[in-house]
Amino acid sequence: MSRAHPSDVSAVRVRLDVAYDGTDFHGWAVQPGLRTVAGELTGALARLLGPEGSAGLTVAGRTDAGVHATGQVCHVDVAAPAWERMGSTLLRRLAGVLPPDVRVTAVTPVTGEFDARFSALARHYHYRVGDAPYGVDPLRRRDTVAWPRPLDLAALAASAVGLVGEHDFAAFCRRKDDGTTIRTVTRLDWGRDPDGVLVATVSADAFCQAMVRSLVGAMLAVGEGRQPPQWPASLLELRERSGDVKVAPPHGLALVAVDYPDIPAEWAARAAQTRRRRS
Repeated sequence: MSRAHPSDVSAVRVRLDVAYDGTDFHGWAVQPGLRTVAGELTGALARLLGPEGSAGLTVAGRTDAGVHATGQVCHVDVAAPAWERMGSTLLRRLAGVLPPDVRVTAVTPVTGEFDARFSALARHYHYRVGDAPYGVDPLRRRDTVAWPRPLDLAALAASAVGLVGEHDFAAFCRRKDDGTTIRTVTRLDWGRDPDGVLVATVSADAFCQAMVRSLVGAMLAVGEGRQPPQWPASLLELRERSGDVKVAPPHGLALVAVDYPDIPAEWAARAAQTRRRRS
């Protein structure tokens, strides 16, 4: 694909809102020989727009293998002639060529300052766990984890309190040499849906790899009575990943929304702020 630059007047930056069932994907990022969400999207765009018709597919948050999304966001630069030719019908055309487990739900032209990753203000995830003795509803088995032991909602809620705020989440992350594990969690709470399924809602400015599932794994240890409520927050004192934290299964997790500044003029400023490494 061609490498269109956001300031290139021959390209149009396009925001894509995406939903997918992550069960049969090896995560978001393209991997040779493996089926991924980005791979399917890139292939569909090339089929519709031509091999030089789009470039630079960038996602708000890379999801791991088996993780779902109902509110993922990405952007791509589309060659101006290709956009003029089929921009108004691209949403419908994508529905015709994409597999049924990934959908583009909206196609929106934006300015070149929009960056799906760096312009984001917050990402929001849900994690679903069923602790009923019979397991989970067969129709929800792909997005809900069946937990083998009863879980105490009050204990789960208490375990979440100390994790909210700006912290170094090294104990819950897979560290990368070029990245920081400092994040700001703005919301972390639990509730029970009418069907009895426990749902954790987790929101932050950004997440490091495996962070949400590690947080959930630590809190589930509290919910079933193996750890006291203050245990997850006590791990924030560590500066390396804790071997005591079990990563929760991927299929209970879904990216449900990504927030951006309402005013397009603020997209570039937000991107510049995000790129500043925290310490």
